[in-house]
Amino acid sequence: MADEFRPLDVVGRIPRLRERFGQLGVDALIITNLTNVRYLTGFTGSAAILAVTEDRALLVTDGRYRTQSAEQIAASGADRHVEIVIGGGSEQTQALDAMVGAADRIGLEGDDVTWSRATAIETRLGKTLVATSGAVEALREVKDGGEIDRMRHAASIADAALETVLPLLSAAPQQPISEEAFALALDSAMRGLGAESVAFETIVAAGENSAKPHHHPTDRMIALGDPVVVDFGATFEGYRSDMTRTFVVGGQPTGKLKEIFDLVAKSQAAGVAAVRAGVGAATVDDVCRSVIAEGGMAERFEHSTGHGVGLDIHEIPWVSAVGTATLAPGTVVTVEPGVYVAGVGGVRIEDTLVVTEHGSETLTRFTKEIAA
Repeated sequence: MADEFRPLDVVGRIPRLRERFGQLGVDALIITNLTNVRYLTGFTGSAAILAVTEDRALLVTDGRYRTQSAEQIAASGADRHVEIVIGGGSEQTQALDAMVGAADRIGLEGDDVTWSRATAIETRLGKTLVATSGAVEALREVKDGGEIDRMRHAASIADAALETVLPLLSAAPQQPISEEAFALALDSAMRGLGAESVAFETIVAAGENSAKPHHHPTDRMIALGDPVVVDFGATFEGYRSDMTRTFVVGGQPTGKLKEIFDLVAKSQAAGVAAVRAGVGAATVDDVCRSVIAEGGMAERFEHSTGHGVGLDIHEIPWVSAVGTATLAPGTVVTVEPGVYVAGVGGVRIEDTLVVTEHGSETLTRFTKEIAA
């Protein structure tokens, strides 16, 4: 199946990281965040450290991953410039110290390394370390064609899975089903359609629970007339999708709930239309928020409009009032405004979009029809 997709450009990533050393103020970088290790090398194990200098790159891991590390790094093409050392903790430490010891300015991932670990490294090497932030994440912000292909496929898996299980909501009045059971059915459908895992814990929030943006599914039974928020995604070859749809069991919303549905749908459509190259992420947030404010419900939109998606479900850029990024072709973001009113219910509508040269492509394509 992977042969259907463009290859990931793993080979070019470490050279691109080195190009940032001057900006970061380092001449070596120790990478401990496993997602960043995967991005730079293709290695997916649960224990590894990658050190990169101006002319070398070294991955250290333990004996569990002797074969896997060699296979995955070779498959990614990164073996042409990534050395591998297999061993216990002391062997790994010695190899890393020897690798970076000649560097004057050694960077650590400040958002990932504990104070005690940083202090131990500093004491051992006898040098002042440089705390970096977002050194690799900045490279991950714009996706290559292979990454986009995998995210598009993850989204198509999620679309197909929801189509498979949505009849369970329609049948809920006659064949009762709980939030937990519907979430499990959706997760199982994604796995059956080729997802390696869910992208995050699936949210199914029915009735009064729909007013809780990050509700965890419970044994609460789904009933006729309930609004049901379904927020979920699939993971394919490491890359994730993210989509939210809100339904009403057995028909259309009425009264205040209808007003909320209409307002969120208008806000989300405006936000999607605003996503294009050259637009600030904060501008997209403002577009969505302004629509909801005009409807008199600004205080009920209590989270950001969206976020980047990729190897992590939440990554830069942040589509929020404090977001500083300017969208560029290849950036993947969500647009997910919501309104939540206790005692009435909540509505969130979300799509994942990739910015293109001439606008955007919506990766999540499931219908926004309300009735389930």
